[in-house]
Amino acid sequence: MTEAAISVSPLSPATLGDFLRFFDGPAFSDNPKWSFCYCQCFYEDHDRIVWRDRTAEQNRALACERAATGAMQGYLACVDGRPVGWCGAAPRRLFVALNDEPTPDEEQVGAIMCFLVAPEYRGTGVARKLLAAACDGLRAQGVTIAEANPRPEASSAADNHFGPLRLYLSEGFQIHRTDTDGSVYVRKAL
Repeated sequence: MTEAAISVSPLSPATLGDFLRFFDGPAFSDNPKWSFCYCQCFYEDHDRIVWRDRTAEQNRALACERAATGAMQGYLACVDGRPVGWCGAAPRRLFVALNDEPTPDEEQVGAIMCFLVAPEYRGTGVARKLLAAACDGLRAQGVTIAEANPRPEASSAADNHFGPLRLYLSEGFQIHRTDTDGSVYVRKAL
């Protein structure tokens, strides 16, 4: 398969069915303990809810509601009409869970929060195409900085759910700072 065979579309009411097919199916096939998320974790205020008590049904319903109103953003990768990857990316202000980690340039920052690629499509260019689409989409919204928080010591696909550090670095991101947990924040000017 070539990267040309991979199509990427933004999440919208028209692509919500593909998003649900992906999250109901292969998104967490090798990490089922996270299958309840539906990429809602960072849209929630964790001072108001207990995340571990949320159900898949609740998160699925919220994903549908947020996708319908544009309050949730991201990009779906498909091959031959089959959803095979997801990148959750939006202006940072939409990710309420980040409110306790303020940054002085928040209004200029787009956050790339989540990468999921179906196991059989890993290493085929899906994540690279998703990252390019996320950066293009953030730029189109007037965001001037793309930021992500990959884990340099990731040893599994689940550990790489923020995206692989080597991917970001190969696409022009630079390490902005290191967090106390050893993770890094990478940034790229858009």
